[in-house]
Amino acid sequence: MSEFINNSEMRQKTIKDIIRQLHEGKTAEEVKSQFEKVFHGVSASEISKAEGALIAEGLPVEEVQKLCDVHAAVFKGTIEEIHQPEEPALIPGHPVQVLVRENKKISHILEKDVRPFLSLKALENPNAMDQLKAGIDQLKDISIHYKKKENLYFPYMEKYGVTAPPKVMWGVDDEIKVQIKEVAALTASQSVPKETLIEKVQDIADKIQEMIFKEENIMVPMMMENLTMEDWKTIAEGSGEIGYMIEHVAQWEPEAGEEELTCVKTEEGIIKLPSGELNTEELTALLNTLPFDITFVDEKDEVRYFSEGKDRAFPRTRTILGRNVSNCHPPASVHIVEKIVEDFKSGRKDEEDFWIRMGSKYILIRYYAVRNEAGKYLGVAEVTQDIDEIQKITGEKRLMTE
Repeated sequence: MSEFINNSEMRQKTIKDIIRQLHEGKTAEEVKSQFEKVFHGVSASEISKAEGALIAEGLPVEEVQKLCDVHAAVFKGTIEEIHQPEEPALIPGHPVQVLVRENKKISHILEKDVRPFLSLKALENPNAMDQLKAGIDQLKDISIHYKKKENLYFPYMEKYGVTAPPKVMWGVDDEIKVQIKEVAALTASQSVPKETLIEKVQDIADKIQEMIFKEENIMVPMMMENLTMEDWKTIAEGSGEIGYMIEHVAQWEPEAGEEELTCVKTEEGIIKLPSGELNTEELTALLNTLPFDITFVDEKDEVRYFSEGKDRAFPRTRTILGRNVSNCHPPASVHIVEKIVEDFKSGRKDEEDFWIRMGSKYILIRYYAVRNEAGKYLGVAEVTQDIDEIQKITGEKRLMTE
């Protein structure tokens, strides 16, 4: 038995079997009992490998996503014992410390401003519904927290071969954001039965709390196992670009002796083009001055470049460089991106346009196939622009404004 327990491959196989049994209808209690008989402990990376293997074998991400809450509860005891967040959670400004602080704020909102109102008796208070609505509205900022995961953490997890958990977590994150909007609308409605409202709010509160557990006890340990000091530094630098749910975030820098960065100085290069030449500074400033965002994905489907203008339609951080474009989109919409790329590579299409409302902005998203003079496919250019003010233009303007 000890040989079996110590065999990583067999442990992974057993985890896969447990997840499959849950999928086939066994109860969490039945599986938990089986799990406890076989294992004394399990690492987060082994869970990741098991999920990845299931997806590779054809189990849809959505199916693993449905099981996510269940198997996280099954594994909870052992992971908590082995993978408590360590020192980075105590270092001011470190990405892990920021994540934990934001999770504490989310938990505080749930415990102080949401859960106290989840009973018929509590809702009898004249001000209870307004207070519950205020609590739900506070949870809308959770999208900032999730954007950092999707644009900063997930690219590095994928870089080191951890691909299944990001896909599953991203899908659940999207579900949570949609449900928050739904329950916010329900709290503003007078016609929704209170029992229904309580049930839906309870469900989203539990799902958010479970995601906090997964982030701190599954995601963070996997990142700590793989990421370098340089990786964490890049994440810290990119976090300010997206924003925070909390105030007073310290600026973190690795201490002397800890930093693993290699500094290489190069002379300013000249980029020679058929119609002229620019140095790196000029080209960078030119592209960042244009009133739209440009992203280039190469023929291998990897993000190679994006402009960094002051008014961006979507968050972009340098952690996405080298990332497969499919992993840059949530599971619910990735099939659209993959179809665009497929059509461009086959030559069936050369461009595709979309337009969406984002608050006060009206975003036009345009995709272009990039080909050389011989017609060979080189990649995809994505150009996004807020066209709200452009749509308001009428008549002509022939004179400068004073």
